[in-house]
Amino acid sequence: MSDLPPLDYSDDLLRQVLRGVRTIAVVGASANWNRPSYIVSRYLQEKGYRVIPVNPGLAGQQLLGETVYADLSAIPEPVDMVDIFRNSEAAGPITDQAVQIGAKVVWMQLSVRNDEAAARAQAAGLIVVMDRCPKIEFGRLGGELGWYGVNSGIITAKPKEAPKPKRDKGETEHRPRQEYGFATKAVHAGAAPDAVTGARTTPIYQTASYVFEDTDQAASLFNLHSFGYIYSRLTNPTVSVLEERVAALEGGRAAVAAASGHAAQFLTFFTLMEPGDHFVASRNLYGGSLTQFGLSFKKLGWHCSFVDPHDPQNFKAAITEKTKAIFIESLANPGGIVVDIEAVAQVAHDAGIPLIVDNTLATPYLCRPMEWGADIVVHSTTKFLAGHGNSLGGCVIESGKFDWAKSGKFPGLSQPEPAYHGLTFYETFGDFAFTTKARAVALRDFGPAMAPMNAFFTITGIETLHVRMQRHCENALKVARFLADHPAVDWVSHAGLENSRYAALRDKYLPKGAGAVFTFGVKGGFEAGKRVVERVNLFSHLANIGDTRSLILHPASTTHRQLTEEQRVAAGAGPEVVRLSVGLEDAEDLIRDLEQALGG
Repeated sequence: MSDLPPLDYSDDLLRQVLRGVRTIAVVGASANWNRPSYIVSRYLQEKGYRVIPVNPGLAGQQLLGETVYADLSAIPEPVDMVDIFRNSEAAGPITDQAVQIGAKVVWMQLSVRNDEAAARAQAAGLIVVMDRCPKIEFGRLGGELGWYGVNSGIITAKPKEAPKPKRDKGETEHRPRQEYGFATKAVHAGAAPDAVTGARTTPIYQTASYVFEDTDQAASLFNLHSFGYIYSRLTNPTVSVLEERVAALEGGRAAVAAASGHAAQFLTFFTLMEPGDHFVASRNLYGGSLTQFGLSFKKLGWHCSFVDPHDPQNFKAAITEKTKAIFIESLANPGGIVVDIEAVAQVAHDAGIPLIVDNTLATPYLCRPMEWGADIVVHSTTKFLAGHGNSLGGCVIESGKFDWAKSGKFPGLSQPEPAYHGLTFYETFGDFAFTTKARAVALRDFGPAMAPMNAFFTITGIETLHVRMQRHCENALKVARFLADHPAVDWVSHAGLENSRYAALRDKYLPKGAGAVFTFGVKGGFEAGKRVVERVNLFSHLANIGDTRSLILHPASTTHRQLTEEQRVAAGAGPEVVRLSVGLEDAEDLIRDLEQALGG
């Protein structure tokens, strides 16, 4: 199917279908309560549709309170829609049968597509939807999917309304799906007015758990058969808004939030890895990531090889049969190194593994790694997304484009999951299977959930991300240019400088600016670097980045202290290195502060 042109259905068309049909024949209905066809059938029943099961192996039996028929022609009453749970080849004759019985709509499930049969049905006046799930689309249009951090693509200033079946009031105009700009998504994505109170700002849902309608609904939620809230370790309405917003800004399919950036990385690798597995990472990473990958992960049986990211072939050379992923930072902390994302993505995909990109320093305003081939993006939302140094958090975003079943390397996604009675995540959830598995297993079992208050502050911070990042970048470049000309400074590593070795990659991946975190080397080594940090008055000496306030740190004595001297130098955190995170103050004041700190 990947060689076929993409399918694009407007939200108006899908709403018209889901509102206009009332009787749905499900071809391939299973009696197994944990199979996708059963799950979808029951969900549609709960939403008010009449569902008629079709399966020759179960003909004459009762399923979900309805008689099962051998084929469509055996159904003794009119059918509005035929939902096909068969492979693409089998969908052809089933579609032809749907035409013969007078159905109005043919809907082919996820991964089911038959363009020739669709053309015949459309010529007969039917509406055809392929490679989609009516349960997922109903949930997306009604806001339920956002409860699981899925990017609905819907921006609205009105409460979200589920497309429940009702009589049409006339012809529906099929408007193409609107693509909104970055600033609009930063302000609106994932949020809508409260349907009960009309409250416009996303509320802080400071609650641990949620009341169930009855035991059946509770069971359905725990089985992952329907969308909803169970317990705030898994999902929380405030956190859900943040998840969808970050997914929308990154151009991803879905996201899951965590208590910190490190927690987000743990959720990512726990979902990918088994004991004895291996991944390859850039050696130019935040010091905490180097320690997490090289030491702590080793205790779990996960092994990491660190390579020089300047040559993409270094990643290829380090891949083994056990390698499950490649990990890089788009704009490396601390040195502002720009990695060739597209080239490294090609290496990963040639090996049948995903590329994971930490996009914390760049943010989606400056760079969207998924547009260059990244499959998973992680963030420490503590930094520029929240932007004010007041809220810890992390986030994992998936592109929805990686085929988790193709290579056989990821049985945790493509094979039955024992923790959910054999449910297969990729088969059931399709292009948001990864974040669903990360939430339903890793987040559930290890518990690094983001607090609703932190989510609220981060949502508020993101609303000004596009404005702040412009100022961050402008200020940082002014400061970098000043330092580059200062006699007490040996070198400056900022990709925005005209003579930067990363100029070509900067122009390709970071045309709006090279970020606000960079390093410089002070003449005099370790003691000189410490002295600068201790003499500043306006810069705050602390272990964070991405604040409105300008921050300064000596990595060799703090963030990279646990590494060997050789590792620190390789990571760009040698003894003379000072790291700056340039904030939103007046650049002239920042320069004056550094001038006096370097002056004697």
